[in-house]
Amino acid sequence: MYVCICNGITEKQIRSAVAGGANSLQLLRDELGVASQCGSCTDHALSLLEDAPAQAPMPSSLFYSAASPA
Repeated sequence: MYVCICNGITEKQIRSAVAGGANSLQLLRDELGVASQCGSCTDHALSLLEDAPAQAPMPSSLFYSAASPA
């Protein structure tokens, strides 16, 4: 189903972007262009963001310090 008629953005595209890490309307706008024209799709885009399962934070063990040991 089309969510943003102005830019031809579908619900599937928004869900895919959210699954890929877009967790705010600004990130969706940057990635897809949703809600960047008339704004009538904003509420629907926000509801898709809210419906998305929360992504678990990445474990800190995946990261390491780039600083040289003293």
